[in-house]
Amino acid sequence: MTDDDLLEAVARLPTVAQPTPAPDGDAIAFVWDDTGRNELHLRDLATGDVTQLSDGELPRSTALPLLWSDDGERVYYHRDDAGDEQYDLCAATRDGDHETVVALDGQNNLLATDGRDLLFAATESGQLNLHRYDADADEQRQLTDRDTPVYAAHPEPSGSRLAVIGVHPENIEGYEAFLLDEENDEQQRLDVGEPDSETVVADWHPDGDRLLVGDDATGVHRAGVYDLATDSVDWLSDGDHPEEASSLSPDGRYALVTRKRDASAVPLVYDLETGEGHELDLADGVTWPCGMGARADPFLDDRTVVFTHQTAAERPSAITYDLASDEATTVQPADYGDLDTDTFVDATYHTYESPDGTEIGGLLYEPSHLDGGEAPGVVQVHGGPHWQSMRRFNTTVQFLATQGYAVFRPNYRGSTGRGRAFKDAIRGDWGGAEQEDVAAAGRWLAARDGVDADRIGVTGASYGGYSAYCQLVHYPEVWDGVVARVGITDLHALYEEDMPHFKTSLRRQMGDPEQNHDLWRDRSPVEHVADAEPPLCVVHGVNDPRCPISQARLFRDALQSELDWTVGEEFEYHELDEEGHGSGDQEQKIRTFQLLGSFLDDRL
Repeated sequence: MTDDDLLEAVARLPTVAQPTPAPDGDAIAFVWDDTGRNELHLRDLATGDVTQLSDGELPRSTALPLLWSDDGERVYYHRDDAGDEQYDLCAATRDGDHETVVALDGQNNLLATDGRDLLFAATESGQLNLHRYDADADEQRQLTDRDTPVYAAHPEPSGSRLAVIGVHPENIEGYEAFLLDEENDEQQRLDVGEPDSETVVADWHPDGDRLLVGDDATGVHRAGVYDLATDSVDWLSDGDHPEEASSLSPDGRYALVTRKRDASAVPLVYDLETGEGHELDLADGVTWPCGMGARADPFLDDRTVVFTHQTAAERPSAITYDLASDEATTVQPADYGDLDTDTFVDATYHTYESPDGTEIGGLLYEPSHLDGGEAPGVVQVHGGPHWQSMRRFNTTVQFLATQGYAVFRPNYRGSTGRGRAFKDAIRGDWGGAEQEDVAAAGRWLAARDGVDADRIGVTGASYGGYSAYCQLVHYPEVWDGVVARVGITDLHALYEEDMPHFKTSLRRQMGDPEQNHDLWRDRSPVEHVADAEPPLCVVHGVNDPRCPISQARLFRDALQSELDWTVGEEFEYHELDEEGHGSGDQEQKIRTFQLLGSFLDDRL
């Protein structure tokens, strides 16, 4: 198989995402791109039959959750226009009939279902606030009117209250949780954490007297059960590793939690009767319960949970897990096409020291086949910045590894998975110490046996793209090629164009843009373009609402005016039509892989 054939074969591997069980447990809805683009599918758990319910309606992102109506007759999903993330909310019946149920101007995000109603967050009034859609009346109304964004809402099992999560109105560094009583128009803040800590509510106990909550006030995110009668929390986590609360079993006995450890996401279950917890018996990788980002119940019944499961070398599959027997069953397997599973390489976890002595961890993928000599190296920088490179199957990384590159993915300071202090170390310091971590990753990779120190590149998307630009202007001596995808170049310009909830996120990270004007300018890569050294490749979607195409154009224009760089010589510049902040469509992946692969092959 030629390199071009392998590139296309990897890009065309269908991916399973967002497996979500129906309320009565008879079926699972999921996203699958076996046709070449993301489509909604339904698997009947009794017969195993799979039915495609959509034909081009779903967005290109696989990160968006699905939700079932409470009667199990409809599946709610998002729809946008060519990746612009201005989502309408739509519904598909089991027979494949589709309708748009919410089409407010701006962005609309699925949160939860409540009887026939749909709870969602919308930016129609400016800031991201909570709304309710009444399916019977076919009308919607706004429930909150806050200056800070609302991100989640969980309806009481039987009652009028909602547990709501949003940015703290008095301290935007924190999240608060509060109960919203719609009938009495009352709000009650839950006594969890501190104003600057991140408090979340994950689920209601079926009795309506307790809540599954999480908070990082102690320095490590932990899960607990909040008693509404006493306003106190019984913490389940021991604090050794960050743990994110997910869901309670339908009978209220078990709490499902995700533990982060050495770039893995490990599910564990706490028995609320005994207080004891145990990790589920699954291969070390990334195992997510369904509905991450929205209130979709991952439990099929009191003891059976639906997950997506993957490892660094194994593609995502949808599984059910029996808590009673500790056995997993694959219900939608990963698809490898004609490729041998040995095509893909596993990751090994390593640590190195940044210049100030901070220990940084990361994942190394070493190519399994070389024609002799030393491999070129690529550092891939994750986005966020509050995210982390994990032991999940990463198509871009595996594509590079199959092409003979050694790939290292550092979890620089600001990454999640190592506690609050490490995550918050980046606040007020974008483009500072975390970029030292990234440059040190390049030096560490260059010093590895089997890696050619004279052929080291860096690539990243979103905040990773911002990092790539920072590396170009601040550490050009480390890199022999830089690829910046949908990256940030000018913080003030970004703030002016962003949606209100993204503006809040920027202020949380870097303070007020005017009060901290000089800092924002200094940490904008476009301000330092005079220090850039070729070669550079810029890839950006024209419909990106998070990092608008103007960010790439500003940097392109600065390179041309200040350094007299020419497109096609010192740098490559590619605007992707009909694409936003990234895409899961196979044709889009092929196009991106071709641009990335061609540039790195030429330069490294």
